[in-house]
Formats: sequence, structure tokens, C-alpha cells
Amino acid sequence: MARTPSSPAFWRSPLRGPWLTSVLGVVLLAGVTVLFVTGLLSYAAYNPGLSPVNDKTPDKGILGFYLFAWPTDPPWLYRLNQGVHVTLGITLIPVLLAKLWSVVPRLFQLPPARSLAHALERLSLLLLVGGALFEFVTGVLNVQLDYVFPGSFYPLHFYGAWVFFAAFVAHVVLRAPTAVRNLRRLRGEENGAGSVPAPVAPPVSAGEPSLVSPNPAEPTTSRRGALGLVGGGSLLLFVTTAGQSFDGPLRATALLAPRGGAEPGSGPGGFQINKTAASRGISAAETNEEAWRLTVTGPGGTVRLSRADLFRLPLHSAALPIACVEGWSTSDQWWRGVRLRDLAALVGYEADAAPDVLVESLQRRGAFRRAALRANQVRDARSLLALDVNGEPLTPDHGYPARVIVPAAPGVLNTKWVARMTFGDL
Repeated sequence: MARTPSSPAFWRSPLRGPWLTSVLGVVLLAGVTVLFVTGLLSYAAYNPGLSPVNDKTPDKGILGFYLFAWPTDPPWLYRLNQGVHVTLGITLIPVLLAKLWSVVPRLFQLPPARSLAHALERLSLLLLVGGALFEFVTGVLNVQLDYVFPGSFYPLHFYGAWVFFAAFVAHVVLRAPTAVRNLRRLRGEENGAGSVPAPVAPPVSAGEPSLVSPNPAEPTTSRRGALGLVGGGSLLLFVTTAGQSFDGPLRATALLAPRGGAEPGSGPGGFQINKTAASRGISAAETNEEAWRLTVTGPGGTVRLSRADLFRLPLHSAALPIACVEGWSTSDQWWRGVRLRDLAALVGYEADAAPDVLVESLQRRGAFRRAALRANQVRDARSLLALDVNGEPLTPDHGYPARVIVPAAPGVLNTKWVARMTFGDL
């Protein structure tokens, strides 16, 4: 009996074969493509080309070729994009693991390379497997708020995604003809889907080892049963994650998500948050009515405004959600405050020609203590420096005395505990 993984007889599962591998591959082809596109859109939503404070990958070069000014319509755009990205990524984990299991014999084949073309294919496979594991592991850790990896999540996940997707495209191009041939045999194997017959190795490329074991063990399940197990695992992960993108009873079903528990408190401020005032070092002494002032700067000078001063300006309301990169979001909350474009008008700009703005928080640490917004975001009539939410003053954890709220923007760009706003081209 073979005792080394490099021997085909070492792998004895009767389920392995080109049909199962191809079915799982087709699912991943569709799912990974959606993940990549939504991931790129998520990155664009941060407007990294706007200002160094937003750009976490300053050396990206041509990888930022697609960046564009992130829109404010529809206002739930980022909520939808990130909910799909995170939920789909977690849902695909069983499919990815099953796919890796189905092809693991080929990872140990000897000799490692039979030709230059074969060496390139093996290299793409190494980058594909390593990139997939890296992207899924760092993504899950980020969702769980476990930042145990070295460095910042943003550049690691961004550059890792490009390496993985390049290897993914190369692998698809190289393996697509074989996958199509295997799937065309599906009808011919339908009679064997309910039970596992004695495997017959299909034709393979010259020198390429078959996934079908030459000495299979007795089957304990069928191929259909194996796919059902994988699908059931994906469904379980879906129903225990997706609820974090909703409010009410559905959120309680997100057992695997940090923001899947009960709402934090009740009343107008009883909706999800990521960072508390205490965790950011925000004290009541610096946010009370007497101490806190908002500094607004532009070409027309600088003004300092108290909350009372802000309430004397024209106030407007907007119903907007909050959505975070970890995939959680809230439904629309009713915000009331001063339009950002009206604040720009105080320091020398026409409201309809308001420029970019750099927003700075009272918090003293954190990646987005300072954040920049594009002119199209500033000019949107729903973009507010919010003072109230759902009919009551902001709570300390929701950004009292004032916070930014912008339609379709990632949560970290909706700066809380705002201390300074500087208008101008960034």
C-alpha cells in the first residue's frame, strides 16, 4: 500500500474525480468573480485617490486604474455591496475547502514540473491556493475584529486580492477546457450520482495524474451526498452571518458575526456601533456644551461653532443607513443637522460649488481619525453634520456632540466626535 502522498494509491476516496472537481470549480468561478468585483468596489468607496489620509495603499500604482468618485446614490449602495461581499465570502468557505480537498492529490504530484508550461501551471496553482487561503482567512479575521495578522488589513487584503485573482484567471484559462469536458459527462454519470460505482478514470492530458483513485475505498456517501454536505455547510454559514446586515429579529440569527447580537440598548440610539466613546478616549469633559467647539476652515477664514451655534443654522433631516467594511449595517436612521455644503458656504464657497473636505475627530488614535470626503459627497443635500438621530441628541457612542453622515459612504468615513472641518481641494 502506498504510504506517501505523492503516490496516486495514497488517496483512496471514491468521491474524488473530475466531475466533482468541475462542479465545485464552476460554483467558485461565479462566486469568486462576484467577490473580486465587490471587493474592488468596496475599496473604491473609500475614495483612496482623494487624499493620503484615505489611501491605505499608496504604492498601488496601476492597480488603482479603475478608481472613480464614489457616488451617493442609491444611499444604500455600500450597504448592499459590502453585505454581499462579506456574506458571500463566508458562504463560499465550505465550497473552497471542498474544492481544495478534491484536488489535493495533485498538490503532491512528482516530479514537480515536467516542462516549462507545466511549471507555470504549478506556480499559478500555488499562488491560487495560497492566495485563496490568505484572502479568506484575513477576510474572516477582519469580520471577527481579530487583527492578529501583521500590518494593516487594507493593504494586505487589497494586494492579496490582486495576486489571487491573477492566479485565478490563469488557472481558469488553463483548466477551462478540461472542466467543460468533465461537465459534459454529467448526463452520462447521472445514473451513478446516487451511488458511487467503481471509478473509471476519464481521459487526462498526457502525463497528468488522474484524480480517480486506482485503489478506492468503500464509499460512505454518494457524490450527490457530498455536494449536499457542502451546500448544507454553506447554507448554515449564510443563515448565521447574513442577519448582521439587517435590524430586528434577523440580526439575532447572525450568531457568527460580532454585530449579530442584540441591539445595543433601546430608544432612538439603540442601533449598532463599531467603536464606543470610551474605547476611543473621548471624555465628557471635552464634549460638553461649554468645552466643545467645531472649527471650520476655508478660503474665507475660520469660524468656531458651538452646538448652540449649529442649531441656529438651517437644519435638515435625512434617512440614511450605516454600513461597515465588516459587513454589518443598520436600516435607515433619521438624522438631523447642518448640511455639509452649508458649512462650506460659511467659509467662502457657494453651496453648489462646495469642494472636498477633510474631517478630523476628537479621537486620538485609529486609522480613520481623519477622513476626507469628495466634493460630490459634500454637495449632496443629504450629507449632514448630524446633531440628532431619531428625534433625540446623539449619544456619546454615536458621535456626540456632532458626527458626519453621508449617503452610501463606508461607516469609517462618517466621522464621529467631529472637531475640525477643512474645506478645499484635496
